[in-house]
Amino acid sequence: MFTLPIMIEQAVNGLVLGSMYALVATGLTLIWGTMKMLNFAHGEFYMLGGFGTYFGLMILGLPPWLVVPLAVFLIFIIAFIMEKSIISPLMGKPGWDISTVVATLGAGIFLQNFAFKFWGGDFLNVPYMFDGVLRIWGMAFAWHRLYILVLSLVVIITFWQVVKRTRFGLALRATAQDNEAAILMGIPFRRIYTVTFGLSASLAALAGSALAPIFSVNPWMGMVPLIKALIVVILGGLGSFTGAILGGFILGLCESYSVLFLSSGWKDLISFSLLIIILVIKPSGLFGAKEW
Repeated sequence: MFTLPIMIEQAVNGLVLGSMYALVATGLTLIWGTMKMLNFAHGEFYMLGGFGTYFGLMILGLPPWLVVPLAVFLIFIIAFIMEKSIISPLMGKPGWDISTVVATLGAGIFLQNFAFKFWGGDFLNVPYMFDGVLRIWGMAFAWHRLYILVLSLVVIITFWQVVKRTRFGLALRATAQDNEAAILMGIPFRRIYTVTFGLSASLAALAGSALAPIFSVNPWMGMVPLIKALIVVILGGLGSFTGAILGGFILGLCESYSVLFLSSGWKDLISFSLLIIILVIKPSGLFGAKEW
């Protein structure tokens, strides 16, 4: 029997999962809205975030408050170098929209095999950042899951404020809306591209770091989040920041309740069914127009 406490617990679990989908999807949306390309190595940044957290906590013995920002910063540097060396030389050249897809696919395969070669294919367990359970009104909530939800909300709100209220955000929105006009106004669009790519990877790495204690760490852990993030991006609408956030929470709640009412085996089917329904009813997504 599904009581109200169980329903609320499952809703919280869905919001936690959805917040991570929203973070990963926001990174994809950021790149699409600014650079007009899809990054198929995005899941590998999620994976590197998980490995960075594992080695920081388990090998180096660093405290969680230092490990998470350090791992995210290192992934930002890796993405920065990747954009400068692989993506930037292709941008604006004939067929760049296809060549960037091939380049990011290749980069993703390289990062997967790099992780497998140096760290092996075993599933590595990462301890919770916060142990224990919060019990209230007959319900139980793991502190680590609450940490994930609060962290994601803080990051999303902060990022929204940066985009809307800072000079960098203004330059980012100008580049996304009209690249040529932004160039005429003196905006260094190449620098905007590089920083945008790094920020996108950082969001994926943060999600990987937060979910590593729940799903464990392995070289192939980025594939599922990438697929789910693509579903969220299509669900919310390509280029829509608001759509990526709401789409992530919608997908997370749908998957959470599908596990409750059906079984865990139905979770992925529900995700793809939701995608098909949106494509049939509203192919442009919930927020079809680009929002910056």
